[in-house]
Amino acid sequence: MKRTKRAVESGRSFRDPDEVAALQLILAIGRSFKYVDDYVRPRTLKLGLTMTEFSVLNVLYHAGPTPLGELSHRILLTGASTTYTVKKLEQRGLLSRRPLDEDQRIILGSITDAGRRLLDRISPSHARDLVHAMRGISTEEKRTIVALLRKMQMVEHPDST
Repeated sequence: MKRTKRAVESGRSFRDPDEVAALQLILAIGRSFKYVDDYVRPRTLKLGLTMTEFSVLNVLYHAGPTPLGELSHRILLTGASTTYTVKKLEQRGLLSRRPLDEDQRIILGSITDAGRRLLDRISPSHARDLVHAMRGISTEEKRTIVALLRKMQMVEHPDST
């Protein structure tokens, strides 16, 4: 198979076109996330929340009371980072915690009325910022990207059996 000049010069060889495509895809996903994050993060901070705080409140706003462990999983944070963020939001009166009635070891996070009012106020501008950051992609293309990324998540990892 053909090897690229750059791969040969560097001593590396990607013979499988799927390996090259997979590497290009993961780099494109990372760069795209960074681009959107760099655009949206300063605007969210101006609204009074870090991206992590916004994400926590957003999950609770839409999902209702959620175990903190599940919250960590949904926003891709470590347990310690989630605890830190939850404590900050609780101190500001935007979130409350309570043990689950059936199992006191499980702590539920809930958005407060103040947190709900804050999200009601800032969510429209956040959504507009996201749309603006992705303005070069049509609505249909966004839906296609979402479907493809979800399809990728459904593939079982070889080492997970």
